[in-house]
Amino acid sequence: MAFKIKPKHLVRVAALLMAFHTLGHTMGALGWKKAPNADVGVVIDGMQTAHFDFMGRSATLGQFYEGYGITMILVLALITLQLWMLSGDTGQPKANQMLASMAVFLILMAVLEYVYFFPMAAAISFLAGTCVMLSLIGTRRSGQPG
Repeated sequence: MAFKIKPKHLVRVAALLMAFHTLGHTMGALGWKKAPNADVGVVIDGMQTAHFDFMGRSATLGQFYEGYGITMILVLALITLQLWMLSGDTGQPKANQMLASMAVFLILMAVLEYVYFFPMAAAISFLAGTCVMLSLIGTRRSGQPG
């Protein structure tokens, strides 16, 4: 008897991977002001002290950087929640459409993370996207909700 992973379990694995990604990103995003060396400290200080006018208010690059990081925490948490919620509906047409778009999104996000950030983040997103794709393939092959 062959061991067979159900499509819903693959989506739940993807959700857990993205929960781990969210946790790692949160630690990094909330700790970005801790400089690993003096040179980076100068850049961080400049990002927080050099103000410029932007759309009617005084802003810093540090505020933008921090805001993007916090926004991404919410995006990653939403992805995690959506994957978990959709895992119970694998095989349903609307869920499969959403899962297909989520798989493509995660793979594209992995490429961007690899290019602009670091391989560990990219690997997690890639694995999550792959799990979602495999769940869709499994659902299609079995012809039954998973």
